[in-house]
Amino acid sequence: MPIARLRSPALFTRKNAVSPNPDTVRRVAPAAERNRGPILDVLARVLPKAGVVLEIASGTGQHAVHFASALPGVTWQPSDPDAASRASIDAWRQHASLANLNAPIALDVRTTPWPVPDSLAAIVCINMIHIAPWAAAEALFHGARERLASDGVLFLYGPYKRDGAHTAPSNEAFDAQLRATDPAWGVRNMEDVVELGRASGLSMDEAVPMPANNFCLIFKRAP
Repeated sequence: MPIARLRSPALFTRKNAVSPNPDTVRRVAPAAERNRGPILDVLARVLPKAGVVLEIASGTGQHAVHFASALPGVTWQPSDPDAASRASIDAWRQHASLANLNAPIALDVRTTPWPVPDSLAAIVCINMIHIAPWAAAEALFHGARERLASDGVLFLYGPYKRDGAHTAPSNEAFDAQLRATDPAWGVRNMEDVVELGRASGLSMDEAVPMPANNFCLIFKRAP
């Protein structure tokens, strides 16, 4: 049986909206516009200064363009399992014309082997693991274990529960919305994600509080 494709996270946000764009292909997600600056502040601090950065579930492509433009030392490799999302990513790439932004590739984290090089400098995954089955989070960490360089970084962003409790009423409502859409989705316990990392030889180096009750989780190879 073929593996079901992940739903692109850029199409399922707290506002559940993608704004129209005059060129019809280059999608705009308001949430991506809002969070790209705060996320970049953390990425600029924690990512290696050079090498290939694989972005998982790149969605519209807005993040890929913004981050590649601000981090010219790295090669940004966007990916998404959804063909329409890849078309949007590529439209943004062509619009921006950045030398360090590659064309998007088709990648479902649960399909192996990943079509990416070994020794990735970093893997960046924004707003994916709560809009996918838990098996996707497991596969993400498995791929990180297989593909990250010895000093590589796995960067996650999104809402999380702490010790089984939501950090805000808005996250609780969002979690209910997700689970009503698909019972396999939902806001994850941060401690469960940390345990996934430990099982894959990755330790959480930081949990950075972010606006709108989100977190950046930074994982590195365990000592």
